[in-house]
Amino acid sequence: MKRNIVIAAVTAAALIGGGTATAIATTGDDQGSARQAANTKLSDDGNRDDQDDRDDRDDDAAKVSSSDVTAPEAIASALKHTSGTVVSAELDDEDDSDKVVWNVDVLSGDNTWHSVSVDPSNGKVLGSQTDDEDDTAQVRAALKGSSVTAEEAAKAAAGKGVVTSVGLDEDGKDKSWEAETRTSGGAEQDWKIDLGSGKVTADRADAQDDDADDADDQD
Repeated sequence: MKRNIVIAAVTAAALIGGGTATAIATTGDDQGSARQAANTKLSDDGNRDDQDDRDDRDDDAAKVSSSDVTAPEAIASALKHTSGTVVSAELDDEDDSDKVVWNVDVLSGDNTWHSVSVDPSNGKVLGSQTDDEDDTAQVRAALKGSSVTAEEAAKAAAGKGVVTSVGLDEDGKDKSWEAETRTSGGAEQDWKIDLGSGKVTADRADAQDDDADDADDQD
């Protein structure tokens, strides 16, 4: 109805003035179509984000299922190759390739850092390289007096699921081991392991961050 009124008015003005006129009519239907297109785009973007998240979870689950060697076993294998103190171990892609390995960081007695790669299928060391780190003193201070090793922390966290990473959290007031586990269903959870007692507790800070991320996604 609005389109007809606008065109009729413009046509009448053209006839009276003896000239020509061009009208661009915008109707409620056009505006509705634009809004619908915008909403469809937002929905598509959201669906793509959800699909990306599912793909990431599937990739992580595939990494876990492809590993026959547990975190404690990978740590033990790395220590046989390179003596020292294990500060972290993580099941991860190697150089952004499809190959998955355990990356174990070992701090030797002469304060040299070693990154040891362990095959997740048989526990064999694939290679080792030295790394430069600037937090050696901080790590040494955090581990001073600790009675729980990375291997023991990984064993403790294994009661919560398959351990995909374990590492020292030397920042802040409460020093601890941190571990990430994954269940058979793909759900992941972060845990803190006490350096003295080996007690495992849920990482509340991580849970709060996840809740905040979920709230942002809903907005």
